[in-house]
Amino acid sequence: MNERTPEQELDAFFGPRPAEPDSRPRQKLGIVVGGSLSQGLDVKLDRATVIEGLAVGRYVVAHGRTGRRFFSIVTDVQLDALNPLIEKAPPETMHGTDDDDFLARVYRGTAVYGRIHVSPMLMLDAGDDEPKPVKTIPSHFRPVYTASEEEVGLIFGREEEPGYFYVGEPLEMEGVHVALDLHRFVERSAGVFGKTGTGKSFLTRMLLAGLVRENVAVNLVFDMHNEYGWKSQDESKQQVKGLSQLFPGRVVVFTLDEQSSRRRGSKVDGVIRIGYEQIEPEDVDSLANLMALSDVQVGALYFLRRRLGQGWVARLLDEHDPLAELESALERGTIHGGTLGAIQRKLGMFRRFDFLHPRAAEDPVRQLLDHLDGGINVVLEFGRYGNSLEAYLLVANYLTRRIHEHYVRRKEAAQGDVGSSGAGGQEPRPLVITIEEAHKFLDPAIARHTIFGTIARELRKYNVTLLIVDQRPSGIDPEIMSQIGTRVTCLLDDESDVRAVFAGISGANTLREVLARLDSRQQALMMGHAVPMPVVVKTRTYGPALYAELGLAAEGKNGAEATLARGRSLLRGDEGEVEI
Repeated sequence: MNERTPEQELDAFFGPRPAEPDSRPRQKLGIVVGGSLSQGLDVKLDRATVIEGLAVGRYVVAHGRTGRRFFSIVTDVQLDALNPLIEKAPPETMHGTDDDDFLARVYRGTAVYGRIHVSPMLMLDAGDDEPKPVKTIPSHFRPVYTASEEEVGLIFGREEEPGYFYVGEPLEMEGVHVALDLHRFVERSAGVFGKTGTGKSFLTRMLLAGLVRENVAVNLVFDMHNEYGWKSQDESKQQVKGLSQLFPGRVVVFTLDEQSSRRRGSKVDGVIRIGYEQIEPEDVDSLANLMALSDVQVGALYFLRRRLGQGWVARLLDEHDPLAELESALERGTIHGGTLGAIQRKLGMFRRFDFLHPRAAEDPVRQLLDHLDGGINVVLEFGRYGNSLEAYLLVANYLTRRIHEHYVRRKEAAQGDVGSSGAGGQEPRPLVITIEEAHKFLDPAIARHTIFGTIARELRKYNVTLLIVDQRPSGIDPEIMSQIGTRVTCLLDDESDVRAVFAGISGANTLREVLARLDSRQQALMMGHAVPMPVVVKTRTYGPALYAELGLAAEGKNGAEATLARGRSLLRGDEGEVEI
């Protein structure tokens, strides 16, 4: 008797293996009956096609007569009839007998039928796997099929390829993975948009996990609500791992509020302290709107810095300092006494921030740069200061402006360091800076006062890009929105926000209906620089399955010990204390 191989033993135990997805028969949906390149194609559905199984945003492929395949997205679903009288006298009202269902079956697919409207996005020539822009359309009566996993892989790339990360599944295509090209994602600034409660933070955390795993860029995350570092909670109050737990040694957590981090059980690697002597007028200028500083008062900040020197903020906040250097200026009217008094009162806000000290023991910018230059990702928690927009804007703008200056110097040095071979020097590693409440930084009235507007316009000129997370994209300067390369958009219901997201996007009118039909959770429309065509995905869940894919890092360095401790806790009945 021949011995069975291990594969045969497994098959005997588990049963026959399912067929590969691409080996399943292709489902023909219908045929092309009309349309145009600019308006899209009309497809008459076959009798066997269940119209209720076709959702807006689903991918289909029209096969041309010359072997071309037109990769398209469903933008509308319709019912139609050969005779308009059928709509006025449907089977249910023509007879009061049991024949009604029979008549409906006779009509279906002949006298009445379904139609879908599809927009061709990309084209694959016969024998060529390189997607091309659509410049023509298939002829009449050409068949339309559901897209296969192979075709999705040809268009979007495969997650096995370096620099690609699986982000979700296309609508109605369970088990088919859409991979995001992370190298293109970081080439330009990107945005994650959606109204409150749509899961923007979980989606952003998943994208950041992909960037860390594939090591295509180093990340600096301004964690306004303490959701990205060590751990956080989902809406069901279950704990989820932060980036530092998933990637020990590759992600460090700093905090502005050590007490808050300790109360939340967050393990931090350092505390950020900023000295008054390190603050410049440009840092206060970014808060002009929030502090109600007039243009005259903003201009006076620069004068006070020149007269009072490096300790100008500390001296203005010292109620006992006579500010003797300003006496002559007040007498000559160079600065008005009322202006000086208003600036002192408004700067008094700084006394509420415990992370500000008269003098800082360490340079906070140097602390962060030491990690970023070494390829280590940084998450900065704000603790209780996340509820203070003034603190968030002050710290984020203060740190980013100086880090950007460092990258400018390194980039210029690399360009100037040309050896005998003609090759430039070592450029800085690409940096992605994540900010929440982005419209507060990039509002048209203040964007020119912050470094973030400059970074968004530079298009990675100095290897620095933004990942902005926001629920009100309409509040962002339109010029800056036009520079956002990749847009990942969850459900939006405000018309001005929808217009802002689609500004500058080709085929926006057809995609508006797709966006309007998204579920309120775990669905997103991805479009722009990092994806070859718009795609609606059911985003992957940020949870144990993702942790497992990330490997042993999901359990930290002491995975075996953590698993053993979890088992002991369960045996003691301490399930509520077990950390996910």
